Amino acid sequence: MEKQKDPYKPDQQTEYFQSPKWIRVFLGGKCIANSKNVLLIRGAGHLPIYYFPKKDVKLEFLSQAESGDKNKSVWTIRVGETVREHGGWSYANQSEIKDHIAFHWDKMDAWFEEDEQVYVHARDPFKRLDTIASSRSLHVDINGQTIAQTERPVLLFETALPARFYIPKLDCRLDLLVPSSKQTRCPYKGTASHYSVKAGDKLIEDIVWTYPFPTPEMSKIKGLLCFYHEKLDEFYVDGEKLAKVKTPWS
Repeated sequence: MEKQKDPYKPDQQTEYFQSPKWIRVFLGGKCIANSKNVLLIRGAGHLPIYYFPKKDVKLEFLSQAESGDKNKSVWTIRVGETVREHGGWSYANQSEIKDHIAFHWDKMDAWFEEDEQVYVHARDPFKRLDTIASSRSLHVDINGQTIAQTERPVLLFETALPARFYIPKLDCRLDLLVPSSKQTRCPYKGTASHYSVKAGDKLIEDIVWTYPFPTPEMSKIKGLLCFYHEKLDEFYVDGEKLAKVKTPWS
């Protein structure tokens, strides 16, 4: 059986940056890492990762676990009754991050960049988001019914992703939207709620999302509705059908 590649292991494509941000990590009510000298690494196949100097980590909460790799240390974190098996890792043979420890984001209770809590993963300083008011004409049909029509969308442009079209609620058929329990989080935009669309006898699940309380930087999209247009056959921009594109949500 072929050994799987470690997605967190630095390679020749990995980039290292000294982050100017103050980063803190919390678990079990304790701050287990607190540093103004973290390294941010970016690489193919993984999201940005913060590496903390060991001197800025509360090592009394860490115990070494079996890793199966002589060059990689894996750490279990225990804070009182809170235990995170394999919650952190480090590499002894990587000169750039020697004497540094990283933590699995989703195994920790909370992460802060300065005094703002951040969700999902570290923010990438090389990723840009722009929200721009537009007068493009949008028309969305599902199962022969017009679900949305507007000439006042807000377009969101995000590095390496297709443009997104946010539509005012007054320009959508709210009576055809069915609230969903699904929620997603974005480190740049905040927490999104979702809707399904009931068009005739067809229910398109979780096809619309909205940010009721976005991050301050994304205030222009507050409360607006956005469709996963890559899943729709009848999404028109300025009278032309929008070509489907492949995305992580296709």
